[in-house]
Amino acid sequence: MTHDDTTMTRIEAAVTLHREGDADGARSRLGEIWQDIGPEGDAFHRCVLAHHMADVQPDPEDELAWDLRALEAAESLTDDRVQAHHASLAVRGFRPSLHLNLAESYRRTGNARMSREHLARAREHTDALGDDAYGDGIRAALDRLELRLAGAAEPRP
Repeated sequence: MTHDDTTMTRIEAAVTLHREGDADGARSRLGEIWQDIGPEGDAFHRCVLAHHMADVQPDPEDELAWDLRALEAAESLTDDRVQAHHASLAVRGFRPSLHLNLAESYRRTGNARMSREHLARAREHTDALGDDAYGDGIRAALDRLELRLAGAAEPRP
């Protein structure tokens, strides 16, 4: 982080709760932060929070709603704003993951057409991914989702 950002520090602490297995605690904390920043608050904070809030939703419809909020917030982001958080970030790099999450959420809610649409949109932006573990993970998740949508069995590890 290139500057003091207490909201991001709070979001990161909530995400840590989720990673440690406390989805309910993470959901509660993220909900509190959402109340503080509001639906018109800083687009970067809204995007990051909504992206992670989707991951802690037990209901697929709620997950989809949060994924849509994350993408909506990303649409108003600038590279300058995300680079204020970390110099290596670019908005284009968010798109593969945001569209992947939407594709998966639409699949889980039974909307295969919208799932395929967001899968295609995610693939349009994979050139923004690095040749690193994160990029490899997103590309592999896209491949797995494509197989699920095609009705094929998951590849074995």
